[in-house]
Amino acid sequence: MAVHLFHCLPWTGRPSSGTGPSEAPGTTNEEEEEDETPVNDARTAHTPAAPAHTPSPLPADAPAAAPAAEAPGPALPGAAAPQGRGALGPVALVVAGALSVQFGAALAVLLMPRAGALGVVTLRLALAALVLLAVCRPRLRGHSRSDWGTVVAFGVAMAGMNICFYQAVDRIPLGAAVTLEVLGPLALSVVASRRAVSFLWAGLALAGVVLLSGGGFDRLDPVGAGFALAAGALWAAYIVFSARTGRRFPQADGLALAMVVGALVSLPLGLAEAGTALAVPSTLALGLAVALMSSVLPYTLELAALRRLPAPTFAVLMSLEPAVAALAGFLVLHQALSVTDALAISLVVAASIGAVRARTGRRAP
Repeated sequence: MAVHLFHCLPWTGRPSSGTGPSEAPGTTNEEEEEDETPVNDARTAHTPAAPAHTPSPLPADAPAAAPAAEAPGPALPGAAAPQGRGALGPVALVVAGALSVQFGAALAVLLMPRAGALGVVTLRLALAALVLLAVCRPRLRGHSRSDWGTVVAFGVAMAGMNICFYQAVDRIPLGAAVTLEVLGPLALSVVASRRAVSFLWAGLALAGVVLLSGGGFDRLDPVGAGFALAAGALWAAYIVFSARTGRRFPQADGLALAMVVGALVSLPLGLAEAGTALAVPSTLALGLAVALMSSVLPYTLELAALRRLPAPTFAVLMSLEPAVAALAGFLVLHQALSVTDALAISLVVAASIGAVRARTGRRAP
């Protein structure tokens, strides 16, 4: 995500985690539809006429473009600044963003006994929407029906992704949930690559999933695993619509409006599950912390990083999110990993990195 949030410049959407399509300004819409198919990531996001940001592989959240391209965490930036000796700075920003997203997810799990999974989704999206509206003040006039249809689809995908993800982490370990969720953006990246080698990476990811499930999802809660896979599918949709929204709305306006749509979608569900518990001051404070850690802070850090970091490097770093999620689950939630679990997560991370490199290799001159 490419510029400081409080200047409300281009973004790369990050839901809870990811990366998406890259886009260079000056291309036609037809060219964009053909060539700018989303790459690996979730929590990834956007690029308007200028760059723009969700996750995450970019989970669960999430992203837009750098000055010449496109991220929860939020789509991938297209053209990137050259990587020099100062690359460690932006790399540290991306890693910090991933840590923020996944430790924010761990905090959300701790909040669930108070507000329930659906209540946490409502708090996260509603409070993040209020922050973005206050900072960005998006313009409501001058948009076509097609523009509004796109931003509504983006918001619905965002809400659905978060609802499924939080339902998953309420039932299975955080590391396992993010690993399964990453399969959505990974599948999108494999399809977009159109290279045979990409299917080898898909096979490697599948091997990781089989290991993680112990040969059958009975080792994991099958409902939780199903929710994680559904979150991954919605993450892929999130990446696609975040990129389209970024091309139609200036700066971060589309993200702010989509966040409002997502909050409205989740609000009835959150109220039905948690009711007045959502208004308890301590619950609101923790919900605000989740919103800041899972949406606002990673958005800011990734946008700053995308100013100086090549898009392929960004995508590879985002592919490490399942490992970061496992670390957060261990440190915050005391969810220990077996050797088999660690190997399974490593296989999915390696497959995600390989798929990103395969796609960027195809685009290289």
